Amino acid sequence: MKRPALETRRQVISAVICAYPGGRECAAARLGLPLKKFDNHAYETAGCRPLNDQQILLLEQETGTTHLVDYLAAQYGGFFVRQAEVGDLDNLDLYSRGVETAVRRGRLNQLIAEALEDGVIDEKEVVALLAAHRHYMAGSSEELHALVTLHARRPRSKPN
Repeated sequence: MKRPALETRRQVISAVICAYPGGRECAAARLGLPLKKFDNHAYETAGCRPLNDQQILLLEQETGTTHLVDYLAAQYGGFFVRQAEVGDLDNLDLYSRGVETAVRRGRLNQLIAEALEDGVIDEKEVVALLAAHRHYMAGSSEELHALVTLHARRPRSKPN
C-alpha cells in the first residue's frame, strides 16, 4: 500500500476528509458543522482556525486512518505504532501482518533502487525514502508487538 508523505497539517486534514465515507459533506455533518463553516475550518479560510486535534481524531476513528498521529510522530523524527488488542489476534492475523510488513519493506527497497538509478538522491527522494522507512518500521513494530501480545505467557490467576 502506497501512502503519500504528508508534510503539512493541511495535507493531513485533506487526506482525512478524502478518506471519510461521503467526503466533506458527511465529515461536516459528523462534526455538527454547516458545510461552509466546515470548509472554512478545514481549509483555513475566512480567518478560521483549522480543525482541532479532537475533531480530526473523531473523523479518523471512523475511517481507521492514522494520518494525524503519523504526521505528528514524523515531526519528531519518529513513527506511530498501533498496539494490538489480544481479542483481535490469531495466527492468521500475524501472518497477514507479516505479509504487509514484507510489502512495506519491498516498497522501501523499490524506492531506494529508483533513487540510486542516477547516482544522486535528491530532496524529494529523501522525503519519500524517509516516509517509506517510517511506514515500514511502524509495520514491523506492530507485527512484533502483535506476536508478543498473542503468545506472551500470562500469569495464572490464583484460586480463591
